[in-house]
Amino acid sequence: MEFKALATAGRETRRGMAIDHQEALSSSSPASSSFHPCAVRHFYVAVDRLLFKMDTLVDLLGVTGRRPFLPVVLCCNSRDELDAVYSAVSNLTFISSFPLYSDQSETERASVLENFHQSTIRWNQNANVHPDDGVDPDNQKSCMIVATYACLPFITSGEAPLAARVLINYELPSKKETYLRRISTCLAADGIVINMVVGGEVVILKGLEESSGLIVAEMPINISEIL
Repeated sequence: MEFKALATAGRETRRGMAIDHQEALSSSSPASSSFHPCAVRHFYVAVDRLLFKMDTLVDLLGVTGRRPFLPVVLCCNSRDELDAVYSAVSNLTFISSFPLYSDQSETERASVLENFHQSTIRWNQNANVHPDDGVDPDNQKSCMIVATYACLPFITSGEAPLAARVLINYELPSKKETYLRRISTCLAADGIVINMVVGGEVVILKGLEESSGLIVAEMPINISEIL
């Protein structure tokens, strides 16, 4: 499977790890004691102009989202952006998408989290299933939560981490603490992070790398290499 971004920026020089990633997560998340951050892989997709970002996202999901039962979390920085993204992806027939809003009722929020939890169970049971294996497409949809930082599960309040296979940062957070909390709250131990970067945001990504001791590689064209 191949994904070609509408536009890409030049490769940035990557620096070696400056601090231990495990230590960084341990200081930022109460759930880190059961999380293995060194197994998480970080990638970026460069988009030349903001105008192309949503189309690039849909193109990206058109490949990753067709992996049966794949649990995905997509993070935005604001409610307005969440609404725009959810509107763009909610009609994709191969993904069941659910928004997490800060003003959702407790019942609705619990339902979204439970549906996603069930999707992670199906993924773990069927991780080797592929679209051409003869499984009914209607019964093998990917599942995606679209959320902002404020809407993520509250581990300290007893909510379980999402344990997704893929975390897409549609918008980069400016603080390493936010970036690391997204990882520990959203990802399974062997998950991957895909950061969507537009123009000058390369500087933000580079800052996150240096302050958090991460190495963020350019996403390979052949997505099956990382999934």
